[in-house]
Amino acid sequence: MNDWLKVAMPKGRIYKQASTLFREAGLLVPEDEDQSRKLIIDIPEVKMQFIMAKPVDVPTYVEYGAADIGIVGKDVLLEEKRDVYELLDLGIARCRMSVIGLPDWKPLTNPRVATKYPNVASQYFRERGQQVEVIKLNGSIELAPLIGLADRIVDMVETGKTLQENGLIELEEMFGITSRLIANRVSYRMKNEAIQQLCDRLQVHRNVQVKG
Repeated sequence: MNDWLKVAMPKGRIYKQASTLFREAGLLVPEDEDQSRKLIIDIPEVKMQFIMAKPVDVPTYVEYGAADIGIVGKDVLLEEKRDVYELLDLGIARCRMSVIGLPDWKPLTNPRVATKYPNVASQYFRERGQQVEVIKLNGSIELAPLIGLADRIVDMVETGKTLQENGLIELEEMFGITSRLIANRVSYRMKNEAIQQLCDRLQVHRNVQVKG
C-alpha cells in the first residue's frame, strides 16, 4: 500500500460533489461513504485510501503527511494558512464569504464582528483600514446580531435562505469560494506521477463541468 495515495476527504456536501467529480473522471469512488461511521476507507481499485475528516482538519492532515493529498474549501485554506501545495481549483462546492448584518445596521466605532473565520475577518477589515473586535464562534453565527452579541458577522453564504429566514442581509461580498485539491510537499515529490495523473484527470472533467 506504499504506492497508494492517502486522501483526506471532508465529510458532508463537499464529499458528495467531490466523489461525483472523481467518478466522472473514471475513478471508482463510493458515493455515500461519508454517511458511514468508517474513518478510513480503502479503495483498492484506484489505489487510494480515504481519510474521512472534518473539513477544517483536512489541511492539517495534509501538512503533517498523514495524508498525501486532500480536498478542502478555499475558506479553510485562507483561515488555517497551512504549509501545503494548492494544486487545482476543482470548481465544486461554490459559495461566497460575506459580511452580514441586520437591514438597519449603522456604522459604529470599533464594531464587534462574530465569525468562524477570525483570521480571514481580521485581515479583511485591517486591509480596509477598519478597526473591529472579532469574536470567534463555532456555530449558529446568524444568532450573534439577533441577540446583540455582535454588530455584524462574517460567514459563508450559499443560497442565502438561512439569512432571509432570520431577517439578515449580505452587506458586502468578500470573495468567492470553491474547493481545492492540495498536496503535502514531500508527497508531491515522492508520489509526483500518481498525483499529477490524478490532477490531469480531474482537470479535464472539472473544465467540462464548468463549461457545461
